[in-house]
Amino acid sequence: MKTVLITGTSSGYGRETALHFHSQGWNVIATMRTPRPGDFPESDRFRVVALDVTEPESIAAAFETAGPIDALVNNAGIPSMGVFEGTPMARVREVFETNTFGVMAMTQAVLPQFRERGSGVVVNVTSSVVLGHMPLTAVYKASKMAIEGFTSSLALELAPFGVRAKTVQPGACLTTNFAARATNGASLEELVPAPYAEFTKKAMGSAMSGDVFTKESDVAETVWRAVYDTTGRLRFPAGPDAVALDQAK
Repeated sequence: MKTVLITGTSSGYGRETALHFHSQGWNVIATMRTPRPGDFPESDRFRVVALDVTEPESIAAAFETAGPIDALVNNAGIPSMGVFEGTPMARVREVFETNTFGVMAMTQAVLPQFRERGSGVVVNVTSSVVLGHMPLTAVYKASKMAIEGFTSSLALELAPFGVRAKTVQPGACLTTNFAARATNGASLEELVPAPYAEFTKKAMGSAMSGDVFTKESDVAETVWRAVYDTTGRLRFPAGPDAVALDQAK
């Protein structure tokens, strides 16, 4: 029986992905900063483990608790929205610490066991923002584009050892708390410098004008396909809006 470790499973895509792998018979190590075991099935194949991907000691402890795994899904991330001029550099660093450096740290920690075994897969969850030109996401997109580049190079380094690396690019989901987390609970208008107010209003109106969005299950099923893919494919858009962006590109 195979085991997957998934980061950022407290809600949204990560939670749905953990539940999906469990339903398919895998052992699941569901990680989050503050564990809430009661939110998941009671099963000897499902463990909830504390993990902060920005803390080396936390990463080491989580892998020790997990034991050998067959797949790592780097899903944990911090959303960010707003014009770049009005984004404090402290926020920029916070986003990169989780979305970029956290993914790299988790990946580096798991590679020795994958390489020595000659098998394993790393799936890095990025975003559909990497597929098109989207305003108000400069910091978030930069953190995710970094992982796209990281993964494309990593896949080449790992191939001789039988280890695979993939990215999954979720579209926009209306049922997650992305927007609230992206602005730390404040309204976007409060965070935008006055000269950008009209631009921001138009950009947000355009972003929400579509009628096709991503569901959590779209992402879970796409991660599942990425884990099993052995064709050499690197990137997997998840959700109909992400697929449309990818095709347009």
